Amino acid sequence: MSQHLDGMNLVELLDQLRPMAPPPAISMLPQTVGWLGVLVVLVCTTVWGVRRAWRHWRDNAYRRAALAELDRLLDDPTNIAILLRRTALSAFPRPSVAALRGAAWLDFLDSSYGGHGFSQGVGQVLTTAPYLSKSQANPDLTTLAHQWLRQHRRPQC
Repeated sequence: MSQHLDGMNLVELLDQLRPMAPPPAISMLPQTVGWLGVLVVLVCTTVWGVRRAWRHWRDNAYRRAALAELDRLLDDPTNIAILLRRTALSAFPRPSVAALRGAAWLDFLDSSYGGHGFSQGVGQVLTTAPYLSKSQANPDLTTLAHQWLRQHRRPQC
């Protein structure tokens, strides 16, 4: 063969080169059972997380509606008292909320969000506001109601 190549110049030698065959394609599928297990766990965890987030969003529709309504009440204690009662009846079992009045109602509001603003603070006006002919606007009460609407915890089923 070397005699055959002796009379050739470099260009002729390069013309005899053949292109290399490309390597076989690499599969994008996992090659081991472990990766399939990781994929299954990842898909299940993602489905669970999306479902839980959707349920949380759906279960808090009453809270979003109450917060939107609170913004329209213009710091009126009478309407805030009614809104908090309606919201509590939506979020908590009716038998445990419907009969509460006075100090027991304020204690319930405090205990369901972990504060003392209703029984010992500005929230005390909620026990009398619905019965007054004209209530004085109170922005601090609106702030407290907003805090309760955002932070109260529903009982676990």
